Amino acid sequence: MTAAQQWRQRFSDLIAGEHSTTGDPVDAGARLIVFDPEGEEVFRAALARHHRFTDDDQTVWIRPVFGGGDTGSGYLFNLGVARRRSLQWKSAQVVECAVEMDLVTGQRARIEPADGAELEELTRWDEFTNRLTADEVSALRSLDADSWQGRYA
Repeated sequence: MTAAQQWRQRFSDLIAGEHSTTGDPVDAGARLIVFDPEGEEVFRAALARHHRFTDDDQTVWIRPVFGGGDTGSGYLFNLGVARRRSLQWKSAQVVECAVEMDLVTGQRARIEPADGAELEELTRWDEFTNRLTADEVSALRSLDADSWQGRYA
C-alpha cells in the first residue's frame, strides 16, 4: 500500500469509527483540529461520519459537527451551520494514530480519534441524524451543496 493509500485509508477509518475498541463504530469517531502557521490551534470540531475525496486528488469534503443544542424535544442541529467544508492539502501522512495534512492555506490539519466533548457531540449528531429521512441523509452524505434548503435549517 502506498503512503497516499495509507493516509486515505486511515482518514476513512477514523471518520467511520473503525478504530473503536468495542467493535461498535458508534463508540468512536474523528475530530478535526486546525493549527495556524505558528502552531496555535484555531479550530476544533467532531466530524460527521461521511467525507468525499474529489477528482482533483487534492481536496476532501467533510462536515464538522457543531451548531447543535437541546430544544426540549431533543438535541437538534442547524444544518445551515453544520455545513460542508473542504480541506485542500499540499501533503498528508499518517502520524501515530492520526492523519496530518499540510493545507494550501499554510495551516495544518490533524484528523484524530475523537474523545471527550467531541465524541459526545458526535454521539448527539448520530442520534439527530436518526430523525432524518433517507433523502435527507443522502443529501448530507453527498457533500455537494454549500447550503441546506430543508428541515433543520
